[in-house]
Amino acid sequence: MKSLKKKIEIAIIGGTGLEPLIKNAEAIQVGTPYGIPPRILVGTLHERQVAFLPRHGASHTVPPHRVNYRANIYALHQLGVQRIIATNAVGAINRDLKPGNLVVPHDFIDFTKLRPTTFYENAPVTHVDMSQPYCPEIRASLIKAAEQSGVDIWEKGVLVCTEGPRLETQAEIEMFRRLGVDVVGMTSVPEVVLARELEICYAPLCFVTNMAAGMQKRLTTSEVRKTAKKAYPVLQKLLRETVKNLPIKRNCLCPHALEHARF
Repeated sequence: MKSLKKKIEIAIIGGTGLEPLIKNAEAIQVGTPYGIPPRILVGTLHERQVAFLPRHGASHTVPPHRVNYRANIYALHQLGVQRIIATNAVGAINRDLKPGNLVVPHDFIDFTKLRPTTFYENAPVTHVDMSQPYCPEIRASLIKAAEQSGVDIWEKGVLVCTEGPRLETQAEIEMFRRLGVDVVGMTSVPEVVLARELEICYAPLCFVTNMAAGMQKRLTTSEVRKTAKKAYPVLQKLLRETVKNLPIKRNCLCPHALEHARF
């Protein structure tokens, strides 16, 4: 890996279309014990070193169930990243939500099935606390950025992550609704868990692209792509302001996640 002149403080994980966020970006390839992630763009944003990792690859060729989440998060860890802001396209389960709305979840439910979800397959046996899964400092900065920008945002929400790549059935969505879920997506887990295991702060900014199954007649990927494209300018604005708002020093519990977590 090419040596970097400055420490990278913050990483953004998202889809294609957010690359223009970072100025003077340089694409680097990082190898990890878990495989090779997509090329990572490294540059500056508000005079802070920031990395952008395209979750599904540069041309969105990797489906959500095949994303190498461990390689992605470990590569950012190797770069020295201490905070991750993730963007996620989601479907609305809460009937008060509408396409185009933004949500900063405070909790999640994991309905994935086949993904490696930990770095700790062997000793020491490690159980990280997920009582507060998303970093409160990043969440507060996202909400503050929305307030400063005059953008309406849901300050709380429960996200359910499904395996994909198929979309959910009406019965599944009704079950999730009864469990108190607000939005459904396919990419937040295990990202959040893996970040916690490496004591990296992590929080998502979700944008609603559609109503979930049973809440509209039919859902197509072209509709999702069209709505996501409209959301990108707002996402870019909020991400810029969030990076600007984040304090230099971390004052949350995320850097201490492994304390008292091991046998």
